[in-house]
Amino acid sequence: MTVHAWALFCMTETLLCLSPGPSALLVISLALTRGQAAGFSATVGVLGANALYFALSASGLIALHSLSAEVFVVIKWAGAAYLIWLGLRMVARSFSRVGTEPGLPAGVSGRRAVWQGFVTQGANPNLLVYFTAILPQFVDPAHPLPGQVAILACSSFLIEFTILSVYAALSFRAGRRVSTRFRPAAERIGGGLLVAAGAGLASVRRR
Repeated sequence: MTVHAWALFCMTETLLCLSPGPSALLVISLALTRGQAAGFSATVGVLGANALYFALSASGLIALHSLSAEVFVVIKWAGAAYLIWLGLRMVARSFSRVGTEPGLPAGVSGRRAVWQGFVTQGANPNLLVYFTAILPQFVDPAHPLPGQVAILACSSFLIEFTILSVYAALSFRAGRRVSTRFRPAAERIGGGLLVAAGAGLASVRRR
């Protein structure tokens, strides 16, 4: 892998991360409604799913021809259903707080947020397209695969962690500025983001 290919990969990765996908919307939603720690924990889960896919890619277990249409559809709908369920539950909880004494929203355990980030990212069919169609373009087949994938993985982790952390910090600040009186509305916005992310996954088609 040349320096030029690595730089092009970093630029591509940055542009992909800056366009909010389901995982970014999850991080934004949790940070907005449950706090910055929840957003950071979800980010760790997202990177964990990426690490798994990078490891499978380095071992040669992920190949475009091995991904059947049936597997793609199952992964797509599982991820979409999970996000929509999280979003609707968040919206429902916001209505259950109406009329009660206002206060800070209940936090989400770090372990749960990590799991939500991991499942959301792992069930995103676009991630499979990324690892089966986009990533191989930056790898030189004439050289050992594991070392090249390790370099790309570390670069990807740094870029995605930075961008998602910024999303989490900004969303948390926005949530703190919201009066407790309007927190139910903020939670409905957060839930709506997750439902929208789920709908986006459901509309993905295999190229």
